[in-house]
Amino acid sequence: MIDVGTLAPEFSGTAADGSRFTLSSTRGRAVVLFFYPKANSAGCSVEARGFSEHFEELQQHGVSVVGVSVDDVAAQARFAKHCSIPFPLIADLDKAIARKYGVLGFLGLARRITFFIDAEGRVTEVVSGVLPTPHFRAALSRFVRPPP
Repeated sequence: MIDVGTLAPEFSGTAADGSRFTLSSTRGRAVVLFFYPKANSAGCSVEARGFSEHFEELQQHGVSVVGVSVDDVAAQARFAKHCSIPFPLIADLDKAIARKYGVLGFLGLARRITFFIDAEGRVTEVVSGVLPTPHFRAALSRFVRPPP
């Protein structure tokens, strides 16, 4: 897994809406880049909805949100529609993005890991864990409601 302080690896991929996405298109904004194991699974739905419910708050604080899994574009599109996702969900069918970030896990699925990336493209924090809610809660704590 890439370390805090490392420049986040550039990647491009196809988003759920069929558009092309590159990480460099977010330069100048902080980014929450979250990897999740399987589109439309229970835990991943909780996580994605958590980011979705707070998406406007994050945007108001200059933060972009991007999700990535090894699912294909059609699965990502169904997931985006099912969970009303307003941000890009990237299909990583060849697992190249997951490999670059060191998050490819058991059975060839991405592990649930979230990277916070600053406006210059450096990783500032990594959240790792099976439970979905700590990932979006950590994003809110870091970007929207910092602890006193």
